[in-house]
Amino acid sequence: MADVLNPEQTESTPLNTELETPTLDPATDQIDPSLELTHNPEAVSAESHLTTEDRHAVAEIPAAHDEEESDPGMEDFAAALESFDREQAAEAAALSFDDTIVTGTVIKLTDKHVVVDVGLKSEGLIPIEQVTDHTGQPKLHPGETVEVVVEREEIEGGYLLSYDKAQRLRVWDTIEKAANEKTPVLGTVAGRVKGGLTVDIGIKAFLPGSQLEVRPVRNLDAWIGQQIEVRVIKLNKKRGNVVVSRKEILEEELTAKRSLTLEHLEEGSILTGTVKNLTDYGAFVDLGGIDGLLHITDMSWGRLTHPRDLVNVSDEIQVKVLKFDKDKQRVSLGFKQLTPDPWLDAVERYPIGARVRGRVLSVTDYGAFVELEQGIEGLVHVSEMTWSKRMKHPSKLVKPGDEVETVILAVNPSDRRISLGMKQLLENPWENLSDRYPSGTVVEGRVRNLTDFGAFIEIEDGIDGLVHVSNLSWTKRVKHPSEVLKKGEKVRAVVLGVEPENRRLSLGIKQMQPDVWESFFAQHRVGDVVHGKVLRTAQFGAFVEITEGVEGLCHVSEATDVNGVPMKLDQGQEHDFKIIKMNPDEKKVGLSLRAVGEEASRADVEAYKQPVSSSTTTLGDLVNWKRER
Repeated sequence: MADVLNPEQTESTPLNTELETPTLDPATDQIDPSLELTHNPEAVSAESHLTTEDRHAVAEIPAAHDEEESDPGMEDFAAALESFDREQAAEAAALSFDDTIVTGTVIKLTDKHVVVDVGLKSEGLIPIEQVTDHTGQPKLHPGETVEVVVEREEIEGGYLLSYDKAQRLRVWDTIEKAANEKTPVLGTVAGRVKGGLTVDIGIKAFLPGSQLEVRPVRNLDAWIGQQIEVRVIKLNKKRGNVVVSRKEILEEELTAKRSLTLEHLEEGSILTGTVKNLTDYGAFVDLGGIDGLLHITDMSWGRLTHPRDLVNVSDEIQVKVLKFDKDKQRVSLGFKQLTPDPWLDAVERYPIGARVRGRVLSVTDYGAFVELEQGIEGLVHVSEMTWSKRMKHPSKLVKPGDEVETVILAVNPSDRRISLGMKQLLENPWENLSDRYPSGTVVEGRVRNLTDFGAFIEIEDGIDGLVHVSNLSWTKRVKHPSEVLKKGEKVRAVVLGVEPENRRLSLGIKQMQPDVWESFFAQHRVGDVVHGKVLRTAQFGAFVEITEGVEGLCHVSEATDVNGVPMKLDQGQEHDFKIIKMNPDEKKVGLSLRAVGEEASRADVEAYKQPVSSSTTTLGDLVNWKRER
C-alpha cells in the first residue's frame, strides 16, 4: 500500500470502491476504553499505519468493566477508523486512475460537462470543451459509450474525467511512430488559438501560424474545419503536448516539383502553370516548385489595363519561357508569344480607305483608341472625328466601350500604329463649298476666335472663314482684330475666295463698304493740290491723311520751301500738298510741299506781270515786288 504521508511515492493499488469498517469482538462488541483515540490529525495519521490484523487485535482486547456502558471514546475511535478507510480507498482509487483508460456511458450533457457513468460510486464529468468539434457542437450524445481517463475524485463529489487524455493514450503510439518516421498524418483544423491553430489528429495538436503555409497566411480563421496533412515536429508525452507542421510537407513537395521542373525548363519551352498571384505589373505563375513572372506587356498583343483582364488567381494557363536565369532561378514568361503577331499582315488586312468597326478602349484629350481586334488598335485623332471645329473634347462624341465605325487612314506596322477617321463617313461640307459660296457672296456668321492675324467666322457647322486683319477696315489701321470685333459677335462679311482642297475660306468685312481708295483715285489726278493733316513722321518723311481712310507720303526731299530750305513737319500740322505720284494698284499717293510753293511762286509772277507797263521788267523788280507783298 502507498504511504499517504509520502507524496513522492508512485505505487498504486487496485481500485476498491468498498470501504472497510473495523471488526469488533462479537462477545463484547466493545473496544478497550484505554485506547483513547481522538480526532487529532496527527493521531489519525499515525493510526493510518495500522494493518487490518492490528485493528482486529485492538478489537479483541477485553473490556475492563463488562457490565458498564460503552465509553463514548470508543465511538470516536470507530469513526476515525471509518474515515481513515474512506481516505485510503479514495487515495488508492486516485493512484490507480493515472493513465488507465476506462469505458463509460454518456448519461447527459450540460452547459459545462458531459456526465458519464464509469462504474464508480459517483458519476464522472468530462469538460464540455474536450468533446466539441470546430463548429462548437458536442461529438457525444446520451447513451453512447466513451473511453476516458479518471483524473481524480472531486472534493464536492464525483470524478473528473479526461476525454483528451484517453485519446492521447490511444493514438500516442501512432503519433510517436509518425514523428520518428516523419510520415504525414491527416487532421482537421479544430479552432484558432493564440499564435496558430489546433488540429485534431486523434488528439489536439498545435499548428503554429508560421507552419501552415510556405508564405505567411493572414486569415487563419478561413482554415477552420478543413482537413489537412501535417507532420509531427515536436511532442512531449509527459505533458501531452504535440506540435505539427504543414509547411515542412509543402516545402518538400515544392523541392521535388522544382527538381522535376528544372529538368524540362529552358528558353523557348512551353509549360503549363497555375496563376498564384496578381500585381499591377503582371502575374506570378507556379510552374511546379518554381515561380515565373508573366509581365503585363507579354500577356496580350493588345492593351491591358490590369492582368486580371486576362487571368485570375488559380487559373491554369500555358506559357512560353522567354528567359531563364539558372543562377538566380528567375523565369520570364510570355503568353502572347503563343499566338502569331497580328501586326505582321496588318497592311493586307487593313487597307487604306477600308471601313472597319471597333470598340473604344480609352479616350484622351487628343483622340480615342479603338480596338479593331485582339492586339490591333488604332487612334482616331480629335481632328478626324468631325468636320465641325466646335467640339472641345473627344468624350463629347465617344466613350469607352462604344462600338464605332471608322475608316482606315494610314497603317504603320513597324510602329504598330493605325490612323483612323470618323468624319470621313460623313458628308464633307468643303467639297461643294465653292458652289454654295462663290466669291462675292455675302454671308453671316458668329465670331468664333480671334488671333493676332485675324478673326475666324463660323458661317455653318464645320465651316470657318478667316477675316484677315487687313480686311477689317478701309479707314482704320487695325493692329489686332479685337479693336473691331468681339468673340461671339454676329457679323456680315463678303466671300473673297474658297480653297476646298486646303479647307480655307477667305472673308472680308471692309468689303461691305465702298472702297475709299477707289473713290479717291477716281476723283484726283497727279498735280492736284489737296489739304492734309500730318498723322505720323519718320526719318524718310511724313504720312499725311488727305481724306478719311486715305494716306499719302511726303518725302523729306519734298518737305522744303521754294528756296530749298527744309521745313519741319510735326504731327497734327495741316498743310496744302501737291499730288506728285499716284499708284492705284499699291494704293500709294506721293505728296510734295515744295511743289506747292513753286506753284505759288509762278502764280505770283503771273500776277505781277499783268498790271506792269510795256517797259522792261527786271528780276530785281520782281523780287522787290515780292517783298512788298
